[in-house]
Amino acid sequence: MRLTTLAVLIAVAFALAAPSSRAQTTHEPSADGPLGGREVVVPATPADWSPVLRAYVAEREREFDRITPERRDQLAELAAYVAETRAKGQRTGLTFVCTHNSRRSHMSQLWAAVAAERYGQAHIRTYSGGTEATAFNPRAVAALERAGLDIDRTTDDTNPIYHVRTHVHANPMTCFSKIYDQAPNPTAAFAAIMVCNSADEACPMVPGADRRFGITYVDPKAHDNTPKEAAAYDERCAQIARELLFTMRLAAER
Repeated sequence: MRLTTLAVLIAVAFALAAPSSRAQTTHEPSADGPLGGREVVVPATPADWSPVLRAYVAEREREFDRITPERRDQLAELAAYVAETRAKGQRTGLTFVCTHNSRRSHMSQLWAAVAAERYGQAHIRTYSGGTEATAFNPRAVAALERAGLDIDRTTDDTNPIYHVRTHVHANPMTCFSKIYDQAPNPTAAFAAIMVCNSADEACPMVPGADRRFGITYVDPKAHDNTPKEAAAYDERCAQIARELLFTMRLAAER
């Protein structure tokens, strides 16, 4: 009996000491209703990513040499901001802004979250918004799914709500089209990253933002309903992923 009891105690001790295969979570309370806060994975681990997503990220990292020196300078400024807020013990809010919050801003929000997960930047929270609200474009959704993200459409209206996960244990990131200062986006203590020329020109100042960065991308919309449609979205998706992975690697090295 004593040996049996001892064996049980040892087994319990090992179980408590062993790291959980499920990421730990904490809840960010919302003052703005159910979409104002979300479960945040702390810490998240790429080890649980699907093989498709792991391969996609690895391929984008092998393409870092495709980033021009001028672009690297732009990305380095954003990386410095990320490292600076981390050094102060602050959360880093990054809001990616485009005119319609439909394509590039959502891709940027999601790849920034993936890149932060990849390089252990647990202090980062990512958001997206527009100067007007439309809908998360299904062509952009499809490109992100081809890259390995798990995306569920949860509503059936003109501006659907999507839940996006990097792996099976992750709590979802909630994505839908919104104005850049609409909940759940922060209204203070964040960086605004302008990812399209029209928003960059229309919003020289973003109220509440600590910093503003212009990192713009060509709109794949020009190829909608053409034979090049899927390739155009895949190309933009890959560029955004590549550059934000590079940014988070720089931030992690600082």
